[in-house]
Amino acid sequence: MLFQQYYLECLSHASYLIGDETSGRAVVVDPQRDVSGYLADAAHAGLRIERVIETHFHADFLSGHLELAAGTGAVVSYGEKAEAEFAFEPLPHGKCLSLGDVSLEIRSTPGHTPESICVVVYEHADDTVGTVSSACS
Repeated sequence: MLFQQYYLECLSHASYLIGDETSGRAVVVDPQRDVSGYLADAAHAGLRIERVIETHFHADFLSGHLELAAGTGAVVSYGEKAEAEFAFEPLPHGKCLSLGDVSLEIRSTPGHTPESICVVVYEHADDTVGTVSSACS
C-alpha cells in the first residue's frame, strides 16, 4: 500500500494519495490546488488515479479535484448529502471502495458540513479496527 500525506503549511491543509501497488489503482483525498505532486508520485509508483474524494466542501481554499479528474479521467466523489454544480458520484455511509487488496470504507460524519465524510483505509481486505471487522471484507 502507498499512503502519502501532503501538507500545505500555509493553509494547514492535509491531503492524501492512497494506492494499491499490486493493482496499480489509486485515489486522492482532499487534493490541494496544485495537483502536480499527486500526478508525479502516482506515475513514479506506477499508479492510476481513479477517484478523487472530497471529505467536504472546502470554503477556505481552492481544490484541485476538477483538474485531477480532467487530467486522469478520475471520478470525483463527495458524501451523499452533497449538492454541486458539476458531475460527481455520491458516496453513502458504509460504501466500500476496493483498490485491489486495499479497501476504503466511507463513514458519514455530518457536523462540520452536512456532507462531511471520513475515509477508513484498510491495507488488507481482512483487516479489522479494534474489535470491529471491516465492512469491506
